[in-house]
Formats: sequence, structure tokens, C-alpha cells
Amino acid sequence: MIATWDEPRAVAAGPLGGIRVLDLTAVLMGPSATQIFGDLGADVIKVESGQGDSVRWVGPYRHAGMGPLFLQANRNKRSVVLDLKSDGGRNALLTLAAQADILVTNVRTAGMQRLRLAYEDVCAVNPAIIYCSAVGYGEAGPNAGRAVYDDLMQAASGIAGLFAAIDGAPRYAPVNFCDRIVGLYVVIALLAALRDRERTGHGQSVEVPMFETMAQFVLADHSGGRAFVPPLGAPGYPRLLARTRGPYPTADSHLAVVVYTDKQWRAFARIIGEPDLVVPGSIFADQASRTVHAEDVGAFIAAHLRQRTTAAWLDLLDAADIPACPVNSLENLYDDPHLRAVGLIHEIEHPTEGRLTATRFPVNFGRGGSRAPARAAPNLGEHGTLDPERSD
Repeated sequence: MIATWDEPRAVAAGPLGGIRVLDLTAVLMGPSATQIFGDLGADVIKVESGQGDSVRWVGPYRHAGMGPLFLQANRNKRSVVLDLKSDGGRNALLTLAAQADILVTNVRTAGMQRLRLAYEDVCAVNPAIIYCSAVGYGEAGPNAGRAVYDDLMQAASGIAGLFAAIDGAPRYAPVNFCDRIVGLYVVIALLAALRDRERTGHGQSVEVPMFETMAQFVLADHSGGRAFVPPLGAPGYPRLLARTRGPYPTADSHLAVVVYTDKQWRAFARIIGEPDLVVPGSIFADQASRTVHAEDVGAFIAAHLRQRTTAAWLDLLDAADIPACPVNSLENLYDDPHLRAVGLIHEIEHPTEGRLTATRFPVNFGRGGSRAPARAAPNLGEHGTLDPERSD
């Protein structure tokens, strides 16, 4: 038995209650986007193959196929297993699509065409549907159809190269940066398409390409002199590329501090006993000069922060209204007093996996408050299967 859509649209709860999302995505970029829809009240059905989303198997886990990446990115969804290469699986998918508002896929465009599940095929059963292809590269370019992962996009979009500009070696940021950011763009694009359909009455196809999205994301900070025609200099924002940017060692640990505005620099100068630091002609005089001399400015801050403990600096900087905070480890986040106070991290009971920690949707709505996860991440095919390889 294949799942059908949940309660009638009119009684569904949450800001996006009544919106129906058919999720044909895997790994992290697409699932993180559809998770947001689920968190906000949309009815989300996740379609998986008989092998399941590959991140199910990224451990640790209590039961195979229920690893932490999957649990966090697939709450508030149901799972159905369909063999989309079979007529029965395809027909079941089209039956669900006929009553859906949104279909999201990160299967490559050629793959969806081979399955006869391209936009034109789905539109034939539901002209009002919004069909989103979350792809690696836009279809208009020479790289269209190439497989991508977060690592590749960090390299292609210049993120890994930014590390090389700082210390000579390209590196990946140790977080699925591109997947999460592009997932947000998927949400933005789909909400815009829903608004357009409300206004015009028409559905449409939407393409969200990872490479183009991340390239504009990076260049928004680092266009530098290339923002002008002809160029006024090289691309890059010197403050972000400074090797001395921090976090800075203190007498006992590390501290993140941003002394940024003229007012903050005057306050910092008083703290360190150099009230004449910010005078015309010095490298600290104004924002433009501090940006050009970002390496020297960072080294100056570092030399002074070594002289006191982190706690002492936090007291002084807080009193002077200079932004600063300790450097948290992953373990620290679970005990952070602010996160505890706002209830971001809480415990839930999963039907098969037992007691789990989860993070709620972080945005607070004035009418109705935050929406906590209402449905734990599903087991593979928990809500129906139509796959000859599976009978469970």
C-alpha cells in the first residue's frame, strides 16, 4: 500500500500547512530543503529506491539505515519505496504527483527523462505543479549533467581556493556548506514559485544549479576590484583573506572578536591603553585603511589578546560593546547556555531508534511560535513500498 496525502489541506497546521511536497531527492542538498518544508507544516512524501537514501548508512546508528545525517535531514517526512523504472512504480509516482503542489528532484535531468518523469511528463497529469530540478550545473552550460557533491562544489566555486589564498593549500570547510546553502536557495525558489502560482494560476519548472548558486555566493563577498569594468584590481576581500583574522589565542584559550567600526576601535584603543591609536594617518584611522592593512591589523589584535585570559577579555569587550565570543567545540554546542535557554536542541522519542537529540527549526513566528518536529525521520519504506526487490 502506497501512502496518500495527509489530512485535508484546510486543517493542516503550520505556516506551510496544506502544501504537498513530493521529495525525490537524496544525500543532503535536496533533503535539507524538503526538511524545511516539513518543519513548517508541509506534507512531505519522500520517495526512495529499494536501497534507500545513501546517507541512511552514514553512522553511527542503533539500527542500519538510520544514521544521524538521515535522521536530522528527513524528519517530518514519510518514506515510500518505489521502483521508478517499473511501470507500477512510475504510475504510483504520477498518482501522487497529480495531487502535489511541488515535486523536487536532484536526479540528473537526463535520468528523469529516461524514467519518463521529466517536467513535461509530470505536467501532463498536474499542470499546476511546481517541478524543481536541483542540479549540479545549469542545463545551458557545457557541464550540464555532471555529477557533483559538496566537496566538488567547494572546489569549483572557489571556497577551497580561498583557503589556498590564505595559507597556500586548498582545503574543504568541514561542513556540508554547499549542500546546506543551495538547499536554502531551493526553498526560496519554491516559495517564490508558489507565490507566482497564487498570482497567475500557473505552475512551472524551476532549476536550481549548485555551481552557479555557490559561485554567486562566493563572489558576493569577493568580487573586489573585479566588480568594476575595467577592473580596479584583483578579486578578493582582504579582511576575510587575512592570515591574521583569528580566532585569536588568549592567555588560556582562543577568542573570536571583531573590532570593526571606528567607534569600536576607539574603545579597543582605550582598553589597551593606547588612546591615540585611531588618529588620521594611522593604519587604524578608518575602515578603508584597516581593510587595506588587514594583515597588520589582525597581527596587532593578536599581540594584545595574548596578554589576558578569555574570560577577562570577554568582560572588557562586553563592557565596551565590542562583539566577541568564545570558540565553541561541537561538544560545547550541546551545553551552550543560550541554545539551552531557547530550546534549540531537545530530545525526542523515535519509534524504532529510541531517545534522540534533535534541533528545532530555528525561526520563531509571532503567531503560533516555533514548529517542533512532529514526525520522526522514517524507516525505509515505512509508509508503503512498490518495489519487486522489497516485500516489507
